[in-house]
Amino acid sequence: MGAQIRVYRQRIKSTESMQKIFKAMELIATSRIGKARARVAASLPYANAITRAVSAVASQSTIDHPLTTEPEQIRRSAVLIMTSDRGLAGAYSASVLKQAEGLTELLHKEGKEVEYFLVGRKAQAYFDFRGRPFVKAWTGHTDAPTFEMAREIGKTLLEAFNTPFEEGGVDEIHVVFTRFKSMVTQEPTVIRLLPLEVVEEEETAAEDLLPLYEFEPGTEQVLDALLPRYIESRIFNALLQSAASELAARQRAMKTAGDNANDLIKKYTRLRNNARQAEITQELSEIVAGADALSAS
Repeated sequence: MGAQIRVYRQRIKSTESMQKIFKAMELIATSRIGKARARVAASLPYANAITRAVSAVASQSTIDHPLTTEPEQIRRSAVLIMTSDRGLAGAYSASVLKQAEGLTELLHKEGKEVEYFLVGRKAQAYFDFRGRPFVKAWTGHTDAPTFEMAREIGKTLLEAFNTPFEEGGVDEIHVVFTRFKSMVTQEPTVIRLLPLEVVEEEETAAEDLLPLYEFEPGTEQVLDALLPRYIESRIFNALLQSAASELAARQRAMKTAGDNANDLIKKYTRLRNNARQAEITQELSEIVAGADALSAS
């Protein structure tokens, strides 16, 4: 009985230690989520402005630019997957990887080859464990992404897109990330980044009419200058939304884990008390039985 009590005490102590870790991580995520949401909001005006500019150029021109023209045949697709560097965020990374697997299955059914570009150690570990190849991975900044990281990713994807298929290039680019909607709702999302789809239902209202522009020195030169910046801003916004979603998911997961740890502590405390009570009852029974035996003799 005494050994059983020691076991419950050890379990209570270890659960209390884990509860402190969960509480600390919850507080850290809570303190960072406000800044992450502010960064998402701050990135929207620039993203909206450059979206309207690119939409105006693309919709009012008749040139066949590589980044805005749909190829006759899409043979190879690039998929950029954005996960987290660290765990303890619930199903955040698993949901993104599940969405990416669904996209991969769809692309394979369409007869397309798929090349992967990864963001986050969770995605890299997922591919390494299964022995699946990927072109490049970026890690270390998923909870606080930088624009330099977005620029490097955009440059790599544009190089792959501008490379001919025969030399290992891709015909289209998809991005799988988590769209931040609220502290409760984060939605795994797939967007096709290239060839460019300039109609943005969430960024440009249907009744908004684009103004008429004249372009100097020319439409093609304007697109060459605008589109790389547009791609960088879209990737950066996706990274920021993923970071905010990761922190929100971690804050919610750690709160749930802390509540579960508190329930376990209550359960083990009750079991320890029951074991202690049983031990006391047994000791009393042995004393009474001994006294009866002495009196009988």
